[in-house]
Amino acid sequence: MTGPNPTDRGKLGTKHHVLTDKKGIPLSVVITAANTHDMKSAAKTLDNIVIIKRRRRERIQASSSKTIQNLCLDKGYDPQEIEYEAIKRGYVPHIRHRGEESLLAMTEKYNNHHHVRRWVVERTNSWHNRFRKLLVRYEKKSDNYLGLVHFACCIIVYRRIILG
Repeated sequence: MTGPNPTDRGKLGTKHHVLTDKKGIPLSVVITAANTHDMKSAAKTLDNIVIIKRRRRERIQASSSKTIQNLCLDKGYDPQEIEYEAIKRGYVPHIRHRGEESLLAMTEKYNNHHHVRRWVVERTNSWHNRFRKLLVRYEKKSDNYLGLVHFACCIIVYRRIILG
């Protein structure tokens, strides 16, 4: 929250909601206003995955075989509704809940616990910030800005897959 009183809490800016694979390649990007909660855009981010044909094929395979599609989320996506939406779309959500860091540090010594890899998404966000046009938003229309974000995602995919 910003501002000294309740009327000044509206943050200015844009927030990127990025869904990546385990290598950090962006699969879905949604932009919202900075003052909206992450919970409101989670389902939209899951629905806007670029690779639709492959996702449908994986859903068919997942229903017929034991293919598990994991989804790692941070604390902003903690509400039960998001977990339900992820399960409904065929994902196994791994959400780090409050206080889990200390428990995870103690139990990780004794068992092989699947931990949330937040650094992969943070690295992808860093790749987005290397584009000066995205670092500070000058476009008034959100469609134009979203087009630039998608173009940056195309360049990131090209650099990661083609160039190595």
